[in-house]
Amino acid sequence: MAPVQALPVTTDTIVPQKIRAGIDLQINGEHFRHTGDPQMPLLWYLRDVLRLTGTKYAGEHGDSGADLVLLDGKPASAITLPMEQLAGHQITTVEGLAANDGTLHAIQQAFIDEDAIGCGYCVPGWLIASVALLRRQPHPADDDIDQLSNLCRCGNQTRVRRAIKRAAAGKAGQP
Repeated sequence: MAPVQALPVTTDTIVPQKIRAGIDLQINGEHFRHTGDPQMPLLWYLRDVLRLTGTKYAGEHGDSGADLVLLDGKPASAITLPMEQLAGHQITTVEGLAANDGTLHAIQQAFIDEDAIGCGYCVPGWLIASVALLRRQPHPADDDIDQLSNLCRCGNQTRVRRAIKRAAAGKAGQP
């Protein structure tokens, strides 16, 4: 058996650095501190830093709805929100809709039930917009649903409407 060698003794000391100033925010219930460019749009922070890629880029103006997140419970365009405006806010992305145990949100299940997926690119935005709609209008009429500004180039609007109504009726996951 080889003799045990002691670790070398160093005279260097480790000096901890001060906590870097940054922008503190909550995303999907977790605390994050952004220490980079305060002008960075939230969308790029979500996708490039946190690797939460559900929120999609669909233009720099955020008018298609694919980049929606919930900001303090209300839908907001992630491409138009600079990080410096988000200190202390609660943000929910499409990844944060499901329960911690993996149980889908009723609107997610309703989209599956009604096959309202299409190519899938716009779906995260539709889910976020639908959650916000159902919070403010638990039993939306067609006119309420038609007011959502999300775009779907696959033509799934009829299925999306059925999915929102299914979730509102509490029938998600039922035949």
